[in-house]
Amino acid sequence: MDKETLKFIAEHRNDDVRTLALQAARYPNIDMREVVTQVEGWQHACIKLPEWAAVEGILYPPRISMEQCSSSATALYKASLMQGDTFADLTGGFGIDCSYISRNFTKAFYVERNENLCTVAAHNFALLGLHNIEVINGDSEQQLPTLPLCDWIFLDPARRDGAGKKVVALADCEPDVAVLRTQLLQKARRVMVKCSPMLDVTAACRQLGCVADVHVVAVNNECKELLFILSSEIPDKPRVHCVNILGDSSQTFSFPMGDTHETIFASEVGNYLYEPNAAIQKAGCPSSLAANYGVHKLHRNSNLYTSQMAVENFPGRTFCVTGVGGFSKNELKKLLGDLEKANLTVRNFPETVQQLRKRLKLSEGGDVYLFATTLADGRKVLVRCEKG
Repeated sequence: MDKETLKFIAEHRNDDVRTLALQAARYPNIDMREVVTQVEGWQHACIKLPEWAAVEGILYPPRISMEQCSSSATALYKASLMQGDTFADLTGGFGIDCSYISRNFTKAFYVERNENLCTVAAHNFALLGLHNIEVINGDSEQQLPTLPLCDWIFLDPARRDGAGKKVVALADCEPDVAVLRTQLLQKARRVMVKCSPMLDVTAACRQLGCVADVHVVAVNNECKELLFILSSEIPDKPRVHCVNILGDSSQTFSFPMGDTHETIFASEVGNYLYEPNAAIQKAGCPSSLAANYGVHKLHRNSNLYTSQMAVENFPGRTFCVTGVGGFSKNELKKLLGDLEKANLTVRNFPETVQQLRKRLKLSEGGDVYLFATTLADGRKVLVRCEKG
């Protein structure tokens, strides 16, 4: 980009990109398409990658690459799991994961088949002072045999098909890690594979094989990615690690896959209600969660727990129960009174939030939390709560 375009970007990076796109005719000497890409990328980075947004001169790729790349929070989490002498990222993309992980290694290889992304990554790595990264423009499967032995290899297989539609299954992603598994483990002691949060964890472990650990990563209670750690040294049971990143803190819980703890169900709703965070819910809300925290599950399919005494540091949301009732007219009147608004959640219940909200004539919001759910004996109840 020429100096005039760069200056224009700096002056207009807080503008609405749709408005900018319509003004191309007013600025014939400005590459407005590139301006929109850079302004939109910077605006996304302010939220998703604040460390990068603060660096002048960073180049941003088109929207799809920005949408697919990791956030600073998830990239830092991956980096916390990996260290050594040599590292290779075989699906480099915009380079976010590589930039954070490479800081824990003496030498890093960034491999990407898109030449434009390689150019952008090389430019940005230099600005960020990451001089230990070697940028390689090439296909990951073709480049793999040429790489030296590594301590770690990272892959984030492309999750879009030839028509640009999103895919989830491992076999539909590119490259197919299950097919490359043997070659990968011949080149690295450990391999990390980033997958869609929509993927079934148990099925993926069977397909990948050699899985030592699974990390289910959520940010602010929204599940973002699944990480599978492959190793030639396989434990009897892979461990599943659930993490919910909340700003500078996090909620964590780990358990062995195929947990055999006996599930204890509550006969009634106690004084406290617990809703596990999104990472734990994705992992399957194991019985060991109840055993570890001394809580009882309301129903096999509810993903809600209860206790008489308060439990500290439960990995999720904690509520104080102020009332429990059925759905008869009298029970609802007693439980809700003249309540006009509440935060409504349904768990293992035959109606949607919208249907139930309409029936109860409640608007959204306020300090009251209502959970419509099913108890272990099949009773449908409404639990009224306040934040714990």
